[in-house]
Amino acid sequence: MKTALSSMTLCAAALQAGAAEPPAPNAAPAKAAQQIARVGSQPSAVGPADYFTGRVRVDMVWAADDDITTSGGLVTFEPGARSAWHTHPKGQRLVVVSGVGLTQEWGQPVQEIRPGDVVWCPPGVKHWHGAAPTTAMTHLAVTGTADGRNVQWMGQVSDEQYAQQSPR
Repeated sequence: MKTALSSMTLCAAALQAGAAEPPAPNAAPAKAAQQIARVGSQPSAVGPADYFTGRVRVDMVWAADDDITTSGGLVTFEPGARSAWHTHPKGQRLVVVSGVGLTQEWGQPVQEIRPGDVVWCPPGVKHWHGAAPTTAMTHLAVTGTADGRNVQWMGQVSDEQYAQQSPR
């Protein structure tokens, strides 16, 4: 009862002192406010030729940080464009936003991907992804980060490897 009265007394004193609201008993510390990154606040980047074949545009949506250790980027592949072979230390999810794309895991057949498809690329699995030969494709790439790295690039996907498309 003494604790309840003390809390009530503190609340009343805070109100009399002009505080907007009384402090809540056992309240958690204040958290950071929401943040909005406005569209266009980061410039688009060209996918570097060391890691991509064809015309590729990368629009970073967010970078990994201490709160969420994943990054997100919208990647647009023009027809026939593709990534090099690569792996991710913590994996990657691709959400196809538009167009028609292709993806392949090392040693497996090429798979066609379409809007709404979600591709899970497990940690350490060698793969590539890109657009179909005649149609552009955009995906949201959500990529895990470990020790400040989110990708290990390997060799380019050859024209012969790219041409091994799965039947539609």
